[in-house]
Amino acid sequence: MPLNVRFLDIFKSMWETKVSMFSSRVLELIKKIPKGRLSTYGDIAKALGNPKAARAAGNALNKNPHPVTVPCHRVVRSDGAVGGYAFGQKEKTRLLESEGIRIICGKVADFDKLRFKPINYCISER
Repeated sequence: MPLNVRFLDIFKSMWETKVSMFSSRVLELIKKIPKGRLSTYGDIAKALGNPKAARAAGNALNKNPHPVTVPCHRVVRSDGAVGGYAFGQKEKTRLLESEGIRIICGKVADFDKLRFKPINYCISER
C-alpha cells in the first residue's frame, strides 16, 4: 500500500474516533464506575457540572470508540430501566448480568443498592 494511502487510512481512523471535550469527560468518568455497579445518565451529567446534560451524556456513550475499556453498559436510565446501547439492549443486559446484576423485565433489580453516584468529579481542561 503506498505511503499516502496508508496515511489517509490512519488519518480517517483518527478522525472517526475524535470526540468532543464533553464526550471525553463523560468517557473518563464512566471508567470510574466499578464492576457490578451502575450510574444513570443524569448522575453522569450532574457529576460533570451540567445536570441538564443527561441526553448529551447518553449521546456521548452511544459514540464510545472504546467500549471494552470504557464500560458504557454500566449506565442506565434513572428509573432503573436498562436503556439503549450501541450493540443492542440484549447485549447490554448480557454484559450487566455477567457482572452479577439482575435484570427483571428490562429493569435493574436492587437498583438503589447498586447505584454509583460520582461526586465532585472534575477533569481539568488544559
